Amino acid sequence: MEYPTQMNRITERFRQLKANQGKGFIAYIGAGDPDLDATKRLAIAFDKIGVDVLELGVPFSDPLADGLVNQLAAQRGLQSGTTPPKVLETVAEIRESSEIPIVLYVYYNLLYRWGVGRFVREAAESGVDGLLILDLPPEEAEEYETTMREHGLALIFLIAPTTPDERIRTIAPHSTGFIYYVSREGVTGMQTTISDTIQTMTSKIRHHTTLPIAVGFGISTPDQAELVAQHADAVVVGSAIVNEIARSGKSQDLVPHVAEFVESLVRPLKG
Repeated sequence: MEYPTQMNRITERFRQLKANQGKGFIAYIGAGDPDLDATKRLAIAFDKIGVDVLELGVPFSDPLADGLVNQLAAQRGLQSGTTPPKVLETVAEIRESSEIPIVLYVYYNLLYRWGVGRFVREAAESGVDGLLILDLPPEEAEEYETTMREHGLALIFLIAPTTPDERIRTIAPHSTGFIYYVSREGVTGMQTTISDTIQTMTSKIRHHTTLPIAVGFGISTPDQAELVAQHADAVVVGSAIVNEIARSGKSQDLVPHVAEFVESLVRPLKG
């Protein structure tokens, strides 16, 4: 089936990075942590300091793929009254002043309750560029995939250290935007060392796709980001950023403090 060609900010950003022989930086934060106004201000600040893609975690009551830091962020998001419709409203507000590519990191139950078609359509209308559903395998994603392609949104799937070649071969054709390589088994969280599987696994994945490969889970320092970027097209940092948000709470210097921390992670990747 032919789908309409639509400009996707994620695809375009990676095209620019490749043309400039650059590496991408993807920042994850929990939407609504500590509130949605802070989410909006952080997004705009991140755009200005060179973040290439913003991942927004949509708060969910049972975030099984997340470690404690991100679980607590989801809890704070729920406590601040953040809902999927309010997340989309916030994305639309971000779009008034920023074209930073935005991915929603979301659990399938939220789409199912809303209605997959409606969620995808309204996400696209609000200015979302892609979805990463933590608990939806490609084999069960036919309706979702069709709707996503119709609306020009990137379908981002996860590959783990334990994913065999045959499985990578299955996942890769369903993916658009980029492939997310989860460099560690288990849940999200900061680590003192980077995984030793990154070089081997990114090479394996490249046998099955020409899409950019983003590597995340456990990266928390500028040195780690620089090391991972030797083998990845983009580096994903989440828990370390979320931890800085938690430390700042609702203080007035939340945004400048977190932006300064994120800029220290971005800097090694931008030469």
